[in-house]
Amino acid sequence: MVDDDKDGHVASVYKNDNARREVRSWCVNRIADWDTAHVRGEVVTSAGVTGVVSAGPEPSGGGLRVVLLPGTNMNAALCLPLVEAMARERRVTVLDLPGQPGLSAGRRPRVRRMAWYGSWLSEALTQAVPGPAVVVGHSLGGAVALACDSPRIVGRVALSGAGITRLRVPAPLLAATVPWLLRPSVARSTALLRRMAAPGQGELPGHLSSWMCLVARHCRTSLAPPPLPSRLLEQRRTVPTLVVAGRFDPFLPPRALGPAARRRLGAEFQVIEGAGHLLLDEAPVEVSAAVEEFCAALED
Repeated sequence: MVDDDKDGHVASVYKNDNARREVRSWCVNRIADWDTAHVRGEVVTSAGVTGVVSAGPEPSGGGLRVVLLPGTNMNAALCLPLVEAMARERRVTVLDLPGQPGLSAGRRPRVRRMAWYGSWLSEALTQAVPGPAVVVGHSLGGAVALACDSPRIVGRVALSGAGITRLRVPAPLLAATVPWLLRPSVARSTALLRRMAAPGQGELPGHLSSWMCLVARHCRTSLAPPPLPSRLLEQRRTVPTLVVAGRFDPFLPPRALGPAARRRLGAEFQVIEGAGHLLLDEAPVEVSAAVEEFCAALED
């Protein structure tokens, strides 16, 4: 087993070396099977290796790139439908977060985690994304985007973005989380995902349930970050921000996230009907349209 090391970092998000190999193999195979033209690579930062996947046309004439930051327990291999939709219009680069299961380094710090993530993102943008970019972050990825002060960021889109207000965990969702962690199975993963999605949602993608089962078996899942300091969010007002929420998001319902986004960040706020917390899977077309409209407005 991989234990905590002495410098205050969790040695790995993975429970052991075999777990890391299983997760990496799943991600590599899924990306390799993707029929959209893409490039997969990596860059090295002070947080370790960062997995990078890019697709879409290179910008010309000052066009913006999009950088996508997945949320907790997610990575590029889980974002392919959204990336495919966005890549029809512009270059999209997905950065797997270090300390989350995927193709980046598995280590993450115990303390000052968001400052650490902000520094990591600045490094990764410098190495992987030439020119200005709009950073799109889902859940934890949204908090990371806000924690970063890189001058390359000319706009931010927070999808069900953490870091703005405290996440809520309704009792039914907690009741589905415990058996998923203690006795992982595809069925229990599906039950948990249904609690995150909008009610009446059709069949969720099968790979998503399989993935969440893999995560519960092999990884130490992390908690959502607390709200970022008001002083930091005040500084982020200098860059345009759009916050997007699913109408039925159980963690960040629009009635809580919307007012907090406007008050603490001066952000625009948009609600996607018929979606919950799993915006990337429930509404990739709607999310892609919102991001493209935001980018186009910045380019005018």
